Order: sequence, then C-alpha cells, then structure tokens
Amino acid sequence: MTARASLRQVTLSKPRVALESTIFSNLGLPSPHNLEALNRCLKAVAAAGAEPMVTAVLDGETRVGVRPEEHQRICGPARKVAARDLAVAVGQGWDYGATTVSASLALAAAAGIEVFATGGLGGVHRGWAQSGDVSADLRALAVHAVVTVSAGAKVFLDLAATLERLETDSVVVLGWRTDEFPAFHARSSGLPVPHSVESVAEVAAIARAHWRLGGAGVLVAAPVPEADAIEFDRIEQAVAEALAGAAATGVQGAAVTPAVLAALVDATEGASIPTNLALAENNAGIAGQIAVALAAAD
Repeated sequence: MTARASLRQVTLSKPRVALESTIFSNLGLPSPHNLEALNRCLKAVAAAGAEPMVTAVLDGETRVGVRPEEHQRICGPARKVAARDLAVAVGQGWDYGATTVSASLALAAAAGIEVFATGGLGGVHRGWAQSGDVSADLRALAVHAVVTVSAGAKVFLDLAATLERLETDSVVVLGWRTDEFPAFHARSSGLPVPHSVESVAEVAAIARAHWRLGGAGVLVAAPVPEADAIEFDRIEQAVAEALAGAAATGVQGAAVTPAVLAALVDATEGASIPTNLALAENNAGIAGQIAVALAAAD
C-alpha cells in the first residue's frame, strides 16, 4: 500500500475536541464496554456544544475524525500507535493503528485542535531510575500547545515523579475543582496540584496566556465522579499485585499498561470498568466545555 502522510480531518464550524482511539480499541476496554465508552464520550463532547474528533491511523492514513460507520472498526483489533510510531504506521500502511495520548496530541496539534480528552495519562513508571521507563505522553504534553483533560495519571505509575517531570517541562497542571492530583480510578493520590481552577473560563484564560508566553501543554486533572471512584488504598493493593505479576512473567515497557489494567479488572471484581467509563465520559464533557470557552475567548 502506498504511504500517505497527509492528515485527513473532518472540517467543521464547531469547536473541536480530540479523542484518542486506544481506549476504544481491543487494547483498551474489553468489548462491549469499549463501544459504550466511545458512545458516551462522543455524546458528552457533543452535549457541551463541541465536535468530537477521534484520532487514528486507518489504512495507512492519519485521521482526525471518523465516520459513524467506522465506529465498530475503531472498537476492534488494533496496533498501538504512540507518537514515535505514526510515521511507521503510515509508511507501512497499517490497517488500524489506535493512537495513544502522545500520538493523539501530535495529530490534534497538527489539525489545529486546542483541546484533547483522554482517560489517564502515562507518566514516569515505578522503578524508572533503573529502567528509564518514562511515557512519551509527558514529552507530547511538553511540546504541543493543547489543553489535555485527564483523570490525572494512571495509578500504577510513580505519581510524584510524574508531577516533577511535568514541572520540569513547564506543563501547566490545573486541578479541576480539586487541590489534589487525581489517580485515575481514585479521586486523589494525596499529592497536591500546583494550581486549581473552578471554571472553564479560567482554563481558557490560563491556556491563552500560557500560549502567548511561548508555553505549550496545559493539563487539566479532573477527578473521577465521586459516585464512581474506587478508594486509593484498594487500588494501591491491586496495583502492587498486578505489577508483581507483570514482573514475574517478564512483561515490561509498553506492554505493562494493558497487562496491569487487565489485572485491575480482576482484582477489583470488575469495578474498574464502570469507573473507567465514568471518568472517560466526565473528561470528555469537561473538554467539550473548555473547547467552547476557548472559542468564545477568541
């Protein structure tokens, strides 16, 4: 297949919100929950008055926005595409590359989209001093002028080191109506956020100022809704067991995230799935509101 490096995107008049496709593919939530997540996120963005734009590589072409008839495909088997893999996926004509946070941010920035919603960020992994394992998500946040809305970072990471790295890279970190950094399934990691915000108007004003001053990424850390949260201590115990299991079986690098998330489903007796759905939908809705606020501020 001929490589196509052009970026295909849907042209719309509404403010736009980019969504990653990894969470919706077979690499993210199990079927049929992945399709439910897609539908809930699309509706949440639309309800806020914005247009959801799922990012992906389809038939060797980078895409920002997919058609309704492609939704089943987006929820099917995929190869994971981080920022470093985008050119390979295009050059080799991959059938379906599901974009991670780093790839989605790159595509969003290239398409002129200012807001991106995801579930939880990748970050600095536990034991990073020995392994050097730091997610490309953090570099993408540092270089692309996009507001990212997430439920903090995945709880199995070294969250303190992740926050330190974000500070080093001058990423603005804003707690969405909270003073504490969320931990994906849990509402708080016990770590403080540098700044908190109460409204999308504040986020829009801060983002515009950051970009005028030459800055890039803005992270809005939004806790999962309280009714859907899992206690941090319960998650920590499950994470410790999952990481031990991954290490014992030789799982490392990019394979750690799906292995640990799958183990968390078992350890929490399935409770992590509705939590995942709730936080993804919540983030998408907030992102839609921020996109509308940014458009109004122009």
